[in-house]
Amino acid sequence: MASDRGPSAGDATLRRRIEPWEFEVSFDPRELCKEACLLYEIKWGKRQKVWRHSGKNTTKHVECNFIEKLTSERHFPPSVSCCLTWFLSWSPCWECSKAIREFLNQHPRVTLVIYVARLFQHMDPQNRQGLRDLIHSGVTIQIMGPPEYDYCWRNFVNYPPGKEAHWPRYPPLWMRLYALELHCIILGLPPCLKISRRCQNQLTWFRLIPQNCHYQMIPPHILLGTGLIQLPVTWR
Repeated sequence: MASDRGPSAGDATLRRRIEPWEFEVSFDPRELCKEACLLYEIKWGKRQKVWRHSGKNTTKHVECNFIEKLTSERHFPPSVSCCLTWFLSWSPCWECSKAIREFLNQHPRVTLVIYVARLFQHMDPQNRQGLRDLIHSGVTIQIMGPPEYDYCWRNFVNYPPGKEAHWPRYPPLWMRLYALELHCIILGLPPCLKISRRCQNQLTWFRLIPQNCHYQMIPPHILLGTGLIQLPVTWR
């Protein structure tokens, strides 16, 4: 049941929450916003308390800013265990993927789960390899779905009174398209999702360009889940 009020004034995370418009602009999978936004949770050791905050790009990408902030603000020896959960508006570029791997190699007791709203320049082979390298190093990467959007809205957004359950209902199609492309990346397949922008009217176009290898390697339920692909029929 939705609360009649916004986040409680006694909520320790209130001053660290972002505004609804920031969330809507940053995490809409249909739009190609320029700035990256990170919503993150930190859980130290066996403690039940979860620390939440947010970050954005500066002169460096938000992932590198997070790592520098985390390692500089407290003593962080390799023996310390820590669980990190990131909600990113864009997936890491190859350089950030490398920085994340180096951080995790230096802190082997840190686990990292990443949910992303979009794939950053996913046609770039280096970015694709960077995500694969992260996954091979033990990082979990998933595309944000309705449960993640709802969770972020409730825990990271300064939502208006009575709007606790009113996160932006983005069409699931875009989430499925990005999930399909992430499968292509994980399996080492060529891109099957092409994204382009018409400069005159600022419309963003999403188009699927599946090849035979996609039909052969990707589970049928993922292909069919987009509603835009029909599996080829083999006649006997």
